[in-house]
Amino acid sequence: MTTTTTDATKRPAAEPVEAVAAAAAASAAEPKRAKTALMHPNVKDGWFRETTAMWPGQAMSLEVDEILHVERSLFQDVLVFKSKTYGNVLVLDGVIQVTERDEMAYQEMIAHVPLNAHPNPRRVLVVGGGDGGVLREVVKHPSVESVTLCEIDEAVPRVSRMYLPTLAAGFDHPKVTVHIGDGFEFLKDKENEFDVIITDSSDPVGPAESLFQDTFFGLLHKALTPNGIICSQGECIWLHLDLISRVLATTRSIFATSSYAYISIPTYPCGTIGFILSSKEANKDFATPLRTLSTEEENQTYRYYNKELHRAVFQVPTFVRKAVEPKNE
Repeated sequence: MTTTTTDATKRPAAEPVEAVAAAAAASAAEPKRAKTALMHPNVKDGWFRETTAMWPGQAMSLEVDEILHVERSLFQDVLVFKSKTYGNVLVLDGVIQVTERDEMAYQEMIAHVPLNAHPNPRRVLVVGGGDGGVLREVVKHPSVESVTLCEIDEAVPRVSRMYLPTLAAGFDHPKVTVHIGDGFEFLKDKENEFDVIITDSSDPVGPAESLFQDTFFGLLHKALTPNGIICSQGECIWLHLDLISRVLATTRSIFATSSYAYISIPTYPCGTIGFILSSKEANKDFATPLRTLSTEEENQTYRYYNKELHRAVFQVPTFVRKAVEPKNE
């Protein structure tokens, strides 16, 4: 992995052996202080509780074993806790982003559906995705030559490396380059550069708000190669159908083809999350994977994705179909 934000640091001069020994003896003589337990306003009586205006009238709760990390970054509130049943959990601005137990559902599907729908993905961009999970999945594709991740908040990859190592393993692949900065700004000078762009964003509030705007999709279109594909986080069919319909109207005004898919994942709102796929290619069939593995190979490579599921996620309930179908059909 390479990164554009690493600064060199200087080592302090070594201290004399006598001074080090004296300091160690003094430290040993001091009474041991009890570790102060971390606190967070979303954790009360041993339970994390997620409430937000994005899904009014309902809440998501997980029992907390231990609060591991609390900080306020330059952009958002960052919380990591060890849960009783879902492993370590990353929370940004009070909303669950990743749990160790079910993360593979989101990471695998947002990566492998667009990549396997593309005939030959070589250059890939991930906007957001600072936990590293999407990177981990993208580099499984032999055709991929380079993956660039653009994450606005340096705290997310830093904290992920500390507490979510199975996701952060994606950062260590030699094909990966990490850019810490705004995805909107990063894309302004990119043209005909990426075969697949994955927008792994949080909800359209706070740092991710610009990633749902018309101008951002215009930048994505410009940055794609002629048969390129984008895959964006597409919210929840039970809560955000109007938003989904509006975003699809936007992408269809910019791209030749757009489609909607959704998956099951228990710790996201209502247990589902969607994806919006768009391409410059007219009548693009996203639901048919162009490369497949045998069942044995799938069992070795994936925990959630498979070729049958790839096709199935584009089959949506009737009330959703009415909202996401092109209006001229």
